[in-house]
Amino acid sequence: MVEKGKSIWFDGRFVPWDDANVHVLTHTLHYGMGLFEGIRCYKCTDGRSAAFRLPEHVKRLFDGAGALRLTIPFSQDEVVAAILDTLKENNLAAGYIRPLVVIGQGAMGIHPQENPVHLFIITWPWGAYLGDEGLTKGIRTKISSFTRHHVNVLLTKTKTVGNYANSILAKVEATSDGYDEAIMLDVDGYVAEGSGENIFIVRDGLLKTPPLTSILGGITRDTVLTLAKDLGIPYVQHRFTRDELYAADEAFFTGTAAELTPIREVDRRTIGPGRPGPVTKSLQEAFFKVVKGEDPAHAGWLTYV
Repeated sequence: MVEKGKSIWFDGRFVPWDDANVHVLTHTLHYGMGLFEGIRCYKCTDGRSAAFRLPEHVKRLFDGAGALRLTIPFSQDEVVAAILDTLKENNLAAGYIRPLVVIGQGAMGIHPQENPVHLFIITWPWGAYLGDEGLTKGIRTKISSFTRHHVNVLLTKTKTVGNYANSILAKVEATSDGYDEAIMLDVDGYVAEGSGENIFIVRDGLLKTPPLTSILGGITRDTVLTLAKDLGIPYVQHRFTRDELYAADEAFFTGTAAELTPIREVDRRTIGPGRPGPVTKSLQEAFFKVVKGEDPAHAGWLTYV
């Protein structure tokens, strides 16, 4: 359950948490044409709080809005400021930030016509998305029977609300079968991503992740590739198959929610020794140093509240 906060930012003003409502005829509720972002704020070692790669997340929100032909009625700078104000308003030192763009009520039918576009910013405390134990010991996953969207069926590089029906089906299937998370293949049968995460494998010291052809370009994914370069870990962005995943020495997910979560099992096949490997652990350690403000080289990724 989401822990209730004090206020939600709605179109330029704060409203009480329980009053942040939309009408039942809100267009996005019926047709799924909306957009969101996921951002984390961390409590740093020095006691301050900082949002991680905030401008990049807000830019991705606006890039997605442009692709969907939605006009957000605020500038990127205004949204950055509103996010920081929302964290302060709710006295949230660490947690999750959810900007949500919806098409409001007005015309019904597929074409939204001149319906207004609204922006909500919601914040709440949120721990490890896949569990604290998952971060330290790794999680169990399965290949989903649901395929990742084709690039010309939906816009795969946007966090469009309706896109995630696909992810929900995959996630519910996996958890119903006793797993922690799903892994989705693309339309050609190659490993694509999790239900809400990017995926990496390690084989003979080489880090590999699917290319930005049909997947969502994760900001945490980009962070990990940068850290891998810093650490001298060789990597490639290249397609790989299910059996290559099975034979990996290490595997892990990345994402704002998932952070860097090791994968210890896929389809009842143990990955490597069945615990996080050295490459995974070194990248995970480097990542958490960054978000806690302990890495001066990447201090620019933090926006202090």
